[in-house]
Amino acid sequence: MAATETEAEPTKVLEFGLGDGTYCLDIGVIDEIVDAGELTRIPNSPDHVEGVMDLRGRTTTIVDPKTLFDIAAKGPRERIVVFDDEEIDEGGTVGWMVDEVFQVRDVAAEDVDQGTTVDDEGIRGIVKSDDRFVVWVSPDVEEFDAADVVPEDAEA
Repeated sequence: MAATETEAEPTKVLEFGLGDGTYCLDIGVIDEIVDAGELTRIPNSPDHVEGVMDLRGRTTTIVDPKTLFDIAAKGPRERIVVFDDEEIDEGGTVGWMVDEVFQVRDVAAEDVDQGTTVDDEGIRGIVKSDDRFVVWVSPDVEEFDAADVVPEDAEA
């Protein structure tokens, strides 16, 4: 007998802050979380690309998800969430610059609202969490491609 949606295993997500909001990503697409370091700006790159950094010998494109999701900037950005190259198809190593990282937690399918308010690309749903809502986002936002900024074979 197949498991029903309510019997399915919960998904582990990483909650993080962007501006005044709380967002989350499935931890299955995350390789690591690092402190924000010095970035090299790339001339003529798209607005959402903050630059590149050397991350253990890999040239990593750092993207500002606030620009992708049209979120007002606020406060210092302290952490970078680096995506697993094998889990997302962006043509290179990519990281998102986030304001802060909160926690990893389980999210059950019944706690995710995928209703009509969720029609933007990159939004998987709204997670109901006690007295607040957490926006579940996806790194597969069509608007950016790391290969357009840094070729896959680039060495740091």
